[in-house]
Amino acid sequence: MTEGRREGHVTDTATRRQHVADAAIATLAREGMRGLTHRAVDQTAGLPQGSCSYYFRTRQALLQATVERLVEVDTADLAEHPAISGRSSEPGEVAAAAAEVVRYWTTHAGDRMRARYELMLEAGRRPELRAALDKARDHYHGLAEHVLTTVGATDPVAQAPVFIACLDGLVFRHLTGADPLPEPAGRLDGALLNLLRGFTGRRH
Repeated sequence: MTEGRREGHVTDTATRRQHVADAAIATLAREGMRGLTHRAVDQTAGLPQGSCSYYFRTRQALLQATVERLVEVDTADLAEHPAISGRSSEPGEVAAAAAEVVRYWTTHAGDRMRARYELMLEAGRRPELRAALDKARDHYHGLAEHVLTTVGATDPVAQAPVFIACLDGLVFRHLTGADPLPEPAGRLDGALLNLLRGFTGRRH
């Protein structure tokens, strides 16, 4: 086999694994944890029966791949917003970017968020899944610490989990119908700006 063919095979395999992981996310969002089976993922992905188990032989392997794919896509969302990727020292810009991400995650990416919450709940019962989510948590905390350091937060390490919990809580409560996001949109921006100002100790 030529080098080009080997590289093509690797790329095709990686793409197929991503496709299966995306199908697992969609299945989780639609059916919940109990509905996540290899067969159901095959059906969602539009692949022949046995395809999911070929790439992820065990349920644990499938769950871990799903967590990793969620982190990958969520991080790509954040990368599209320079301010919330740690490239702005202006709290106002970071607040506006964070609010935009929250609005996106509660609309276009709502199913992805529902899948993530299903995994978080399941992790409380499965220590092996908890390990994968702990790795994801450390990744998000690192991103948040970088953003807060850039805007001048007084204690980024301690404040990062609070910042994440705020954004996560907004998404969760909106998707469950407990609390719609503030309207008009500028109210959410302003609330997040006040939070960031509190972290920095600056009033303006």
